[in-house]
Amino acid sequence: MYAFYHSPHTLEAALALRAQYQDRARIIAGGTDLLLEIERGVRHAPDGSPIGVIDLTRIPGLADIWTEGDVIHLGPLVTHNQCVASPIIVEQAFPLARACWEVGAPQIRNRATVAGNVITASPANDTIVPLLALDAQVTVASAARGERTLPLVRFLTGMRRVDLAADEILTRITLPALPPNRRGVFIKLGLRRAQAISLVSVCVVVGVQPGAAVVEEAAISLGAVAPIIVRAYAAEEFLKGKPLESFVIAEAARRAVDAASPIDDIRGAAAYRRSMVETLVARALVQIAAGEERRGWPAQPVLLWGEATGQWPAPAPATALAADEALVNGHAVRLPGGMSLLDALRQTGFAGVKEGCAEGECGACTVFLDGMAIMACVTPAERAWGSACTTIEGLSDGRQLHPVQAALVQSGGVQCGYCTPGFVMSAAKLLEERPNPSYGEAQEAFTGNFCRCTGYQKILDAVLMAGQARGAR
Repeated sequence: MYAFYHSPHTLEAALALRAQYQDRARIIAGGTDLLLEIERGVRHAPDGSPIGVIDLTRIPGLADIWTEGDVIHLGPLVTHNQCVASPIIVEQAFPLARACWEVGAPQIRNRATVAGNVITASPANDTIVPLLALDAQVTVASAARGERTLPLVRFLTGMRRVDLAADEILTRITLPALPPNRRGVFIKLGLRRAQAISLVSVCVVVGVQPGAAVVEEAAISLGAVAPIIVRAYAAEEFLKGKPLESFVIAEAARRAVDAASPIDDIRGAAAYRRSMVETLVARALVQIAAGEERRGWPAQPVLLWGEATGQWPAPAPATALAADEALVNGHAVRLPGGMSLLDALRQTGFAGVKEGCAEGECGACTVFLDGMAIMACVTPAERAWGSACTTIEGLSDGRQLHPVQAALVQSGGVQCGYCTPGFVMSAAKLLEERPNPSYGEAQEAFTGNFCRCTGYQKILDAVLMAGQARGAR
């Protein structure tokens, strides 16, 4: 799949490798997009040969979220679920937290990073939309020239293009914390509730003059309606000095459409996207005016971390391992490299891990890596070296079924069985996180798991049954 794999333990070592390989290697953090692009030949060396990867996830300190005064910093390994769980982001940069919550499913959000979303620079990427409205900056570094910082609006140079030299690594994302008089919201329109690419997304941030109900400043960004994510500057300027009343909201939403230049594609027509820009901007402004921009936000989001910290790198297992070994289900196992973790596990005999889609969409390959639920099909096999990995074979001790497995048998939730291992793994991690989950929490835990037999109800019943049985003990 990839030509070589390096996993440095310091940023200095990573920068040295970046300088050495330049266009012949790509930086990988989550890798949920990059591995697919490499496999499909989208990413390769300039001469067309396979590209190598430099994995940052063994470097301490790169997954931190911290503040300096009224400025928020995100390291390049900060995942979407970290933002969802971060009081700093939820309280002081809420549109970013909401956008991160809309990305993929829990297993994807446990691996995919905000920095990776920015580097990919797709106009449909969710987290870029609030970052642009929040006036974010990015810092990049090279071994030869040191650091440079530039506004995100300048870093994004075109469709899937960014201002990043071949020897540079994105090392930090910085954004101003929202003061009490500024509120914002992110709204995404997709073809389904989860695991959906945006048809249209908007972020609106409004600052109101202290002691008055008049807009002091506004920022409106639009996703999936132009070659790059754009700001609706005309609408922003129109809002200044005006109250958030119905006629003002309607006119601002109408003016926001002028910033959009969508295309027709298989997911939606350009005319529909333009119409929805107006609708979603108006909806966002109405929510802000009513103080309802946090409506529907879960008090305790389902993360599928269990007892893990949700942060890379995780502590190494106590068991001594060889350089190419992982602790799989409590035993040292040599895993082949140069492929996905899914393929490596199956080649090593763990047939319970299924390949359903091989692109992070169906959840059949869900395993636990360093205690967190992830999708093995979009994770490099080498990332498991030196780490603990649990497959469905490791949930039972061979004598007694895991409570979720027993409940699935009792409820009749097992059907063709192809997707069942992934459902069992997601459910087991949910019960570790929420011993007696609600129906809504069970639904959220399964947003990354598809059942082709369409039998979700009995699977959900089994999770609730397992939780109730544990609570009754």
